[in-house]
Amino acid sequence: MHFPEKITELDNRFYTAIRSKPFSSKAEKWLKLYVRLGDGWFWAVVTIWVFATHSQKELFAIVLPVLSSAAVSLLLYFSIKLTVRRARPHVLLGIEAEVPPLDRYSFPSGHVMNNLAVAMALSRFFPVVGAVAIVVPITWGLLRVYYGVHYLSDVIAGIVLALLSVAIGFSLSFSLGWL
Repeated sequence: MHFPEKITELDNRFYTAIRSKPFSSKAEKWLKLYVRLGDGWFWAVVTIWVFATHSQKELFAIVLPVLSSAAVSLLLYFSIKLTVRRARPHVLLGIEAEVPPLDRYSFPSGHVMNNLAVAMALSRFFPVVGAVAIVVPITWGLLRVYYGVHYLSDVIAGIVLALLSVAIGFSLSFSLGWL
């Protein structure tokens, strides 16, 4: 599938603009470590915390809606990614991918989409961490643009699709009596 040229042009302009002011080498090390948290293992720590601090009844009420949101997100993610098949920026622009991409295609950003879907679903149950939980996956996505493995439009699509995933996941959970 051919991606619209105007969007690609805007994506390339954004990439050029953010790369025009590089981070210090010390900041680069920390940011690369930070962006790797979005590879999925961050949620293992969150899961352990949720299991350690909640009763079995509470876990059922929390975990099922979160898992249904995550499942919807993954289903949408793979369906769209394998249909669109947009090459990553480092491939098209002939630059180095400064963090390892987890797969071949860029659209939509799974780091944003899947992590944000889980973060938004969890923030319904833990509103005190909501803002941070939502900002973190978006910053991961923007850093992945900076490091040449995503376009800005991939991140924006990931945000929109995460919202849709949570809406569908919670609707499903409500209809099944989980909420």
